[in-house]
Amino acid sequence: MNRFAPSARQLNTLACAAALTCFLSGCSTLEESKIDYKSASKAPTLEVPPDLTQLKRDSRYQVAGSTSALSMAATSGPAGRVANDAGIASNQAGNARIERTGPQRYLVIQQNADSVWEPLREFWKDNGFVLTIDQPQLGIMETDWAENRAKLPQDFIRKAIGKALDSLYSTGERDRFRTRVERTANGLEITITHRGMAEVYTTTSKDATVWTPRASDPELEIEFLRRLMLRLGGQSLSASASSSNATSSAAVSTPITGMPTDVKVIKQNNLPAIEINDGFDRAWRRVGVAIDRSGFTVEDRDRAQGVFFVRYAPSGSNKEPGFFAKLFTSDKAVPTLAKYRIAVTSKGDVSTVQVQGADGIAETSANADKIIKLLADEIK
Repeated sequence: MNRFAPSARQLNTLACAAALTCFLSGCSTLEESKIDYKSASKAPTLEVPPDLTQLKRDSRYQVAGSTSALSMAATSGPAGRVANDAGIASNQAGNARIERTGPQRYLVIQQNADSVWEPLREFWKDNGFVLTIDQPQLGIMETDWAENRAKLPQDFIRKAIGKALDSLYSTGERDRFRTRVERTANGLEITITHRGMAEVYTTTSKDATVWTPRASDPELEIEFLRRLMLRLGGQSLSASASSSNATSSAAVSTPITGMPTDVKVIKQNNLPAIEINDGFDRAWRRVGVAIDRSGFTVEDRDRAQGVFFVRYAPSGSNKEPGFFAKLFTSDKAVPTLAKYRIAVTSKGDVSTVQVQGADGIAETSANADKIIKLLADEIK
């Protein structure tokens, strides 16, 4: 259990120290940032359970002979129905701009893919993260689990003494971010997706905890996307700090519960599928974000063919996503990590998503139903 409650004796000692600190410093305080992963860089790393093999740190898969997804020029037409955030904070910095389709936001930049990758690495490292996946040939970068220390209670004692007490506190939450870079006819598209875990009590006496998945946070995704836009656009974060709060409060609407009305699970040739009332460009982006949020290992993707090549390890549980049930067990058995294809096909303004086996033939096992449900719940 990571959370720690100081005893009364400790509090008395710390209060005295706080009083002395305030006397010497005049008790001056600064407004805390709402994002602070740097101070959590030494936090213990979460162990990866056997049924999360697709998320191992050293997972670096590559399909031999496949076309590089990052270097492949897209053949799709211009994206439709793009609505920019107007009248809030600036959604453009230099040649980088944030665009919006429905509830999704992504960064578009007119720049060479190779010249963007190294700044991306530095961006996440400067924000206090360790990279566990760094695959420029696939255009995918992923951080390790980290803690947002800005969520810690800013009580009198902690404000006065500061980092001297950091090791005694924990938010009970961890975050991981995946960045996807893809070349399109309109320039490079960069998306950032968030996955979260929370530490919850497993007993009524509150003497044991377990890590469980929590919902993705769109506000965190947008905030990091905005910071990345400023970095790539050559602007400092402090220069736009006055508009930051407006972006966070106005750019994110009330969280969507359940599937959108334009997404439904259907049967196609008696097999599970997802129907999306969108053309290929937007459907491809929405499915890609859903795959990233669900934590699949992506081996490759072929936009021209409309196929994501992924790996999936069934957890044996009907609970979605149910990946962390064995987080602290000693069972080291590794299940078979099956390869699948997520195929997106479109006819006009209607797109269909199906699960195929590694051979490209429609998947008929129960895993197809699980994958379709998992993706449908994440498509926004």
